[in-house]
Amino acid sequence: MSIKNHLSILRLTELFSGFSTEELLNLFKAQNYIISKYNKGCIIHFESEKCNYLDIILKGQVFIQKIDEKGNVLTVAEFKIGDNLGGNLLFSKYPYYPMSVIAKSDTEILHIPKDLVLQLCQSSQDFLVKFLTCISDKTAILTSKIKSISMKSIRESIIEFLNYEYYTQNSKKIKLNMTKKELAERLGIQRTSLSRELSKMKKDGLVDYDAHSITICDFNIIRKP
Repeated sequence: MSIKNHLSILRLTELFSGFSTEELLNLFKAQNYIISKYNKGCIIHFESEKCNYLDIILKGQVFIQKIDEKGNVLTVAEFKIGDNLGGNLLFSKYPYYPMSVIAKSDTEILHIPKDLVLQLCQSSQDFLVKFLTCISDKTAILTSKIKSISMKSIRESIIEFLNYEYYTQNSKKIKLNMTKKELAERLGIQRTSLSRELSKMKKDGLVDYDAHSITICDFNIIRKP
């Protein structure tokens, strides 16, 4: 699959925004890349798989998941078109995926080999700075997730989610763009635990909910901006 069909998307990504169309064509003219398609639900990278490429999402969405020995699923992060993956692992002494990377929808990914990434870092200071920024951001996401899981109760995690969505959607009725199962995975808890806590919060007069939304009833749980 040719990179020519994806140049407009590539130029909108953070890493390649400083490159012209001609520069990108010259950069990828040697076919030193792979573009792969993945159907919804497919595993793009398995846990413990070696990271050999910097991945750029050209189409679709992916999520990073950890599944423990009991089958519990934790969704650590989600990424969309233009986001990149693997940069924080590519030059590591232990370059193996700590979690699985799964296609949330039909997805296309540009796989850029390590040698080309190194060449770009050496030839373009702009690319180098943006690449280091991406690595730092991924570390911050992971650190925040670990802190959230280890230090918050289930109720605190739900309230934090509601706070974020309240200011994002500007409504007391929070529409869920995910299933309860996906929300539980995002919060790092079991589906039954989420349902049990939501039921308790409803009984306490804090929220009401149905299959597609959660309505905030007590605004004392919402932090002032």
